[in-house]
Amino acid sequence: MPTYEYECLECGLHFERLQHFSDPPVKECPQGHRRVRRVFRAPAIVFKSPGFYVTDNRKDGGGEKEKETEKEKAAD
Repeated sequence: MPTYEYECLECGLHFERLQHFSDPPVKECPQGHRRVRRVFRAPAIVFKSPGFYVTDNRKDGGGEKEKETEKEKAAD
């Protein structure tokens, strides 16, 4: 179930609600004011695993950094 952030236009209070996609939007803030709007923000998604970059999808086994590391190990 997603969490939605709302802002009261009368008192400026920011609050969150856990709602189903099919639930209607909140009509009033916790303090009873009726002028409320949903706040839209960019999603907080961070891709940190392999497979998200052009160099990760090569058939020869990886990017330039991996090749440099292999060369350094071979030189030792």
